[in-house]
Amino acid sequence: MSAGPLSAGAAARSAAPARAVAAARSTARPARASRIAALLPVAVVALLLAGCGGTAAPEAAAERPAVSRDVAPLEPALSVTDPRGTAVTVPAPPTRIVCLTGLCDDMVVELGLTPAGTSTPALLKNPVLLGDRAAQVPTVAGSFGSEDVESIAALRPDLVIGLGGVHEPLRAAVERFAPLWLVQPTTWEESVGYLRALGSLTGRTGEATAAEQRFRTTLADGVEQARATGRADRKVLLMYGSADTIGVDTTDTVNGDLLATLYDYPFVPRGADVETASTYSVEEILARAPDVVFAYSLLFSSADRTLTDQLADNPVWQQVPAVAARQVHEMDPRLWGSGRGTRSLGAIVTQSLAAVPGR
Repeated sequence: MSAGPLSAGAAARSAAPARAVAAARSTARPARASRIAALLPVAVVALLLAGCGGTAAPEAAAERPAVSRDVAPLEPALSVTDPRGTAVTVPAPPTRIVCLTGLCDDMVVELGLTPAGTSTPALLKNPVLLGDRAAQVPTVAGSFGSEDVESIAALRPDLVIGLGGVHEPLRAAVERFAPLWLVQPTTWEESVGYLRALGSLTGRTGEATAAEQRFRTTLADGVEQARATGRADRKVLLMYGSADTIGVDTTDTVNGDLLATLYDYPFVPRGADVETASTYSVEEILARAPDVVFAYSLLFSSADRTLTDQLADNPVWQQVPAVAARQVHEMDPRLWGSGRGTRSLGAIVTQSLAAVPGR
């Protein structure tokens, strides 16, 4: 497969997905929530190290804590405090939930419900979520972050769930007819916390704790398997975007945090600037020498090329151990890029273990 120079039009199309994903990612940085640009907050130490050009040393597999399989009891409530400290109150248990972010779709399906509307229909169509049944769910009109409020209102929601930093501008209009809850998971534990909060609000506490138990079991079993087979010592990378702008799910993102629980994941944020913290050059990737690379490419037409196809003829890329060993895997872009709930994350655990070689 050729990966020669892109035309101006092709380059713009290739860069657009990276910008879109980066926009969704930056919103989770609380200190810069008003800026739509990169994924999830960074621990202060990691920021300082990255800002000085250093890289936080990954923990050895034997030193990483085991994943707890315990699930705390959960009670119904009409008012909850979510993992980021936001209070959410509803007048009655919501049954018609409109999802403007993939985490919402994942949580609603985990609770045995169907979204009243979605802005990520491609995620819902994944067999891990609704599969063919997703065709019955209306798609919210408008683009991500600029959804049509009238389209949302027409679905008669009793709760709308969006992404923090992205959907805040819709609040005044949406809250004329339904509460708006903005979610911002930074770790897999926070994704679990959001599921539990929605389980309480909907009164579906049994479904929420059962889903949490399934995920914790999948992850805990996966960690044990990874350590027993040597997979935990493999260096792994998850990336997205285009050859011109390679984005990396660093350790301050949900998926980066999840993969760091399973494997050696030496990809920390590169600094405090939200525009560049998750952007890596091919040379920087080579320096960290990943054994396995996972990529997700957001393609909008048959003319668009996957990220790994764009990089195929890059001589530096060819020196990356994962490339030389043919351990580069293109994954479902919606499941791996926007799911972020326990159902999607459980699938990532299973799919990654199937791809990462053991001893």
